[in-house]
Amino acid sequence: MNCLIFPITKTALKKANCSNKMERLQKIIAKAGITSRRKAEDLIKAGKIQVDGQTITEMGFIVKKGSEVTYEGKKLAGENKVYFLINKPKKVLSSVTDDRGRTTVIDLIESTERIFPVGRLDYDTTGALILTNDGTFSNELTHPRYHLKKLYEVKINGILTLTHIKALEQGIDLDGVMTLPTKVVITHKDLSKQETDFTITLFEGKNRQIKRMVESFGLTVLRLHRARFGFIEVKDLHVGEYRTLKPYEVKQLRMLANEGKSE
Repeated sequence: MNCLIFPITKTALKKANCSNKMERLQKIIAKAGITSRRKAEDLIKAGKIQVDGQTITEMGFIVKKGSEVTYEGKKLAGENKVYFLINKPKKVLSSVTDDRGRTTVIDLIESTERIFPVGRLDYDTTGALILTNDGTFSNELTHPRYHLKKLYEVKINGILTLTHIKALEQGIDLDGVMTLPTKVVITHKDLSKQETDFTITLFEGKNRQIKRMVESFGLTVLRLHRARFGFIEVKDLHVGEYRTLKPYEVKQLRMLANEGKSE
């Protein structure tokens, strides 16, 4: 039976009985370690991916086994999967490159593989950030349907009241969308300086989420540090230091994400 090489539905693919010979283009890009599977769609839409010399821009394109897939003129090949944990410093971007020449987390890690950050931390936020070349792993840890918990240490310029805490824990409306419930623990209050230190546990990762939640009370975040990602902590890493994740840590993170558990 001849296998089709054009976009087809999963049902049609199964009927053709050739799934073992074909693979979606997004998955191939992710496997090559260029980016996550979701972001691979942006590369396809931008016309940056070629299959056997033909530029592909349609989503769901199925690649026949043996076809040559190229990106920026270079053939994609499977890479050794690597996983790093860094205690991200302030004034470092959670991106692969920067057109303004600013330092990125990639600049801080020595790796022969083309790694990228799993999710992101703001420019002035420190703490736990994972980098990898495994697009599937990245998607599992960042996709909205997975609720892997993240613990942040926060300092704000005001006194967090019980009303504030209740609102944070129940969820806050950000641009018409309610945040998921959180857990807040006050660690220190300085009445003379009018500052509060607390920890907050999130089960999602909206853009600038903690800062926006605090700003909804008319307060401002002074310091933000992600102390834990799932069960992975950075307390043994100085700011700017990194280490390789252990195989059991990668396996456990995958399991927690896919099961929707916090720990």
